[in-house]
Amino acid sequence: MATGNEEGALWSIFGYLISGLLIWGGIGWGLDHWLHKGFFLPTGLILGCGASIYLVWLRFGRE
Repeated sequence: MATGNEEGALWSIFGYLISGLLIWGGIGWGLDHWLHKGFFLPTGLILGCGASIYLVWLRFGRE
């Protein structure tokens, strides 16, 4: 069973991952519609995933 501190950390990690995908994916989606291209959304999703994993590592991985 997860303690309160561990549960809070899990929700923080989940929030980092979802927000990175939503923010950078949304930027990519907007650029796709604005410039009528098809490669900004996947690029934004990959960038958002990578940035989120990096932020999780910075926050929770280094000790």
